[in-house]
Amino acid sequence: MELEVEGHLLSLSTMEPNKIVEPEPLEDDEEHGVLLYYKYAQIPDLDDLLAFYNSNCSALHLLGRVRLSPLGVNVTVGGKMCSLKKHISAVESNSLFHGTDFKLATSPRPLNNKVAKECGFTSLSIRIVKELVTLHSNPLLKPPEISDAGKHLSATEFHSALQIAGQSLDDESSTLTDRKQLVLLDARNLYETRIGKFHAPNVETLDPGIRQYSDLPSWIDENSDDLRGKSVLMYCTGGIRCEMASAYLRSKGAGFENVFQLFGGIQRYLEQYPNGGFFKGKNFVFDHRISVGSSDTDILGTCLLCCLPFDDYSSRLRCTYCRMLILICYSCQKESFASVCELCKKHGKDVGLISSVENGRSDEMSAQSELKAVSSNAKLSPHMSPRQEDIGHQRKLRILCLHGFRQNASSFKGRTASLAKKLKSFVELVFVDAPHELPFIYQPSGIETHPDCTTPSPQEGPPPPSQHCKKKFAWLVAPNYSQSSETEWKIADCPFDVLQYQQQTGGFDASLAYLRDLYAQQGPFDGILGFSHGAAMAAAICARLGMQKSELEFRFVILCSGFALKLPELLDNGLAKCPSLHIFGSDHGKDRQIANQASRELASLFDDGCAVTIQHDSGHIIPTRSPYIDQIKDFLQRFL
Repeated sequence: MELEVEGHLLSLSTMEPNKIVEPEPLEDDEEHGVLLYYKYAQIPDLDDLLAFYNSNCSALHLLGRVRLSPLGVNVTVGGKMCSLKKHISAVESNSLFHGTDFKLATSPRPLNNKVAKECGFTSLSIRIVKELVTLHSNPLLKPPEISDAGKHLSATEFHSALQIAGQSLDDESSTLTDRKQLVLLDARNLYETRIGKFHAPNVETLDPGIRQYSDLPSWIDENSDDLRGKSVLMYCTGGIRCEMASAYLRSKGAGFENVFQLFGGIQRYLEQYPNGGFFKGKNFVFDHRISVGSSDTDILGTCLLCCLPFDDYSSRLRCTYCRMLILICYSCQKESFASVCELCKKHGKDVGLISSVENGRSDEMSAQSELKAVSSNAKLSPHMSPRQEDIGHQRKLRILCLHGFRQNASSFKGRTASLAKKLKSFVELVFVDAPHELPFIYQPSGIETHPDCTTPSPQEGPPPPSQHCKKKFAWLVAPNYSQSSETEWKIADCPFDVLQYQQQTGGFDASLAYLRDLYAQQGPFDGILGFSHGAAMAAAICARLGMQKSELEFRFVILCSGFALKLPELLDNGLAKCPSLHIFGSDHGKDRQIANQASRELASLFDDGCAVTIQHDSGHIIPTRSPYIDQIKDFLQRFL
């Protein structure tokens, strides 16, 4: 097979994926190591490349992660040093990998413990993915062109730039005319920068303090005015994250031309400067080594609780809310504590928490929350905050689910049991009751009404028993609604009206305030799902979020059999930009409650560039049969 890279035809056949490679013997006394490398190149046929990696890595007994995409490869594997060198030779035999920076380092042999398992170093995982690194939290947005990435600086060039901080880098580079115009930008996550970062005199180091890489574009957008016109030196662990991030920064046009990136990342810099140079602390790595330091033994990290110097992540403790790694020193691990990260604390999510630690796990309960939640994957008490994932399990997408009119969390959970079952491997559905409690109403048999539908005839027969009926709730109510504590049945004012939802326009602000409190106690959530009446509420929330800063943050919204509220947030402020999935009955479907046109009108209020629509032939439900469930999974998996 041939492929074109930068105008040259390359052949993958020289890799000989079907060639028999003699398995390596497994002596434990041989030196082990870790190999990291990536390569961006157009690959028209991934099957041949996949066959090569399966054959070669398996034969050499390599463990770790291999990710292949149409745009290249990203590899982190470990094994015996002799095997890793053979793998490099096999990869280098193809011109596709010309110029690849193979970062090979010795390391202890990984043990079958929780760290190695969590980092993926107890098995070999080879997968084809859409992107080598996920830059955008909105997977429907087109990533920047990798050809626009910032200029590579070698470790020595990078070091020199920090030293002189104002003189030209070289004849071909842009001139850094003022020290104040040179800034360092750390493209890594907060849990990485806690234990190590660059620090140079007279040079500002910008630490975005993000939970995950896909949050970086939003930070860049919010701080673009401070970056415009400056020379930005970007760095990360091994270089791959800077490729996309620098391209995104440069894509902003005028004022963002002078963007540079550290070639080979912090790892290459520490190899060049074993004493640490301008890098202070340790370099966090995504394998069983956990972190790599220099000869400088100063500790940059601190314990989250006692604030004493500490930088050991081997306990793998995580924030109970967002599951980000946190630093808790050995002494504090013996005491009770609230395992809440800095970012969650910033939003007040550590109030009233009582927790204990046992075997590296934290169980927490909120003593103040009055909010009710029902999880699809775990039995949560009404006052319990989400529990952290078991060590080694992939973090699941958490989706807040808003039920329909005159329903409750329990009934909606039952109605969506099939959906939860089919998504359980990577999704957790959390169900909550709406804040507006509705009275019990019923339609007596044989009722006759006047044409104005306001005066029913006398009741025929007794009302249904109320002792076994669960309370019903709503997100939106009629403008004249007044909540009552009565539990007696009432006769309906008129027969059921399929257009009643058009009159339910009140109560939005109260529901929004309720959800803010719930989010603070039970969040964060990756997305929000609304059904019918709940979809109208969810859509209005997303429209509101697009207008202003909010305590609520959702990466996507799923609107099922929804309709648009007559609210200014939805009608007067342009298209909602939140990635959205719209699921509703087709023109010939069986949904008799929400018309196809009403759901189409709601979908039209969201930007087509980040919206997906699924029309089905079923009734007033969320379909879980093929092909609909496959389309739902495809949308959600883009956010993993």
